[in-house]
Amino acid sequence: MELKARVPTHREVAFRPEDREELHRLYHQMLLIRRFEERVAEMYTRARVGGYTHLNIGEEATVVGSAAALEPTDYLINSYREHGHVLARGTDPGRVMAELFGKETGVVRGRGGSMHLFDLERRFLGGYAIVGSHLPLAVGVALAIDYRNGREVVMCAFGEGATNIGAFHESMNLAKLWRLPIVFLCTNNQYAMGAAVHQDSAVVEIYRKACAYDMRAQRVDGMDVLGVREACREAVRIARDERQPSFIEALSYRFRGHSMADPARYRTQEEVQAWVARDPVVTFRRRLEEADLIAAEEAELLADRVEREVNAAIDFAERSPDPDPVDLFADVYAGGGD
Repeated sequence: MELKARVPTHREVAFRPEDREELHRLYHQMLLIRRFEERVAEMYTRARVGGYTHLNIGEEATVVGSAAALEPTDYLINSYREHGHVLARGTDPGRVMAELFGKETGVVRGRGGSMHLFDLERRFLGGYAIVGSHLPLAVGVALAIDYRNGREVVMCAFGEGATNIGAFHESMNLAKLWRLPIVFLCTNNQYAMGAAVHQDSAVVEIYRKACAYDMRAQRVDGMDVLGVREACREAVRIARDERQPSFIEALSYRFRGHSMADPARYRTQEEVQAWVARDPVVTFRRRLEEADLIAAEEAELLADRVEREVNAAIDFAERSPDPDPVDLFADVYAGGGD
C-alpha cells in the first residue's frame, strides 16, 4: 500500500502587517502560558499546589497554534499536561489556578486538580490522567457529532507515549473507518516520562503510525506557532468539510522534567540547551520585532500585562474558599441522591 503520510518541507509562514492584531494575540497567549506555568512551578514548591503537576513550558507554540485553528464551537480534549491548552481556549487564569490550589472557585470546584481540568462552556473536555484514556472518548464525541450531522470538529491532543497503547490504535481505526470529524494532535516532546522516543517506540517518526489506517498525516515543527496553526487549520477544514480524520505530529520539547517530581537526569544539559536556543516564545518575539510588527516597548508592556494577569490569578486562588467537607460525596454518583 502506498504510504499516505509524508513529512512536508518546513517553511516559516510569512508575517503580514494586516495580521498584526492576531499575531499579538498569539504572542500574548504564549507569554501568558509561559509565565503561568513558571508561577505554578513556584507555587508547587511552596506546597500550594497538590498532587502531580505537568507543565507546558517549551510547548507553547504547539499549544497556542493548535487552539488557534479551532472555532469556539469545536471541542478540545487533552491528556494531563493541559494547563496551557485550557488557557488557550480562553478559560479564566484565576479559575485554573484556583483548581490547582484545590479551591471551590476552580474550574471543577477543586475536585480535579492539575490533571483533570474541564470547561464545558469553552468546549474543553479535559484533562485525563491515564495515558491515552481520552482517545476513545474523543472518538465518541466525534461519533456523536457525526450522528447529529453537526459541523463541529474534535481535536484530541496527547503525547507520543500514548501511541504505544491499544486504545490509540482502536481509536485511529474507528475514526478512519467511520470517517469521523476528528484531528489527532500528537505533541512529540521526545520523552515519554523518562524514556526517549527511540527507547519505547519501534517507529520514531510518530506520524508514520497513521499509515496503518490509511489516514492523512504529517509532521510539523512544534516550535513554530504559525506552522502548527497552518497545519491544524487544514486538518480541521478536512474534518469539517470532508469528514476525514487527520493525524498531526508536532515535534516539540519540554524544558522541564515529565512532572514537577522529575529532575530529568536522563537528559544531557547539551541537549536541553540546544532546544532552549529554539525557545518558541523568544523566537516568536524576535520574528515580530524583525518584521516591525512589535516594538520593544510594546513587548515590555505586554509582559507587564501578563505579569499582572498571573499575579491576579494567584491572588484569586489564595482568597478563594476551600470546598465544604459537607460536599465530600457530592457528584460521586449520577443523580445527586443522598
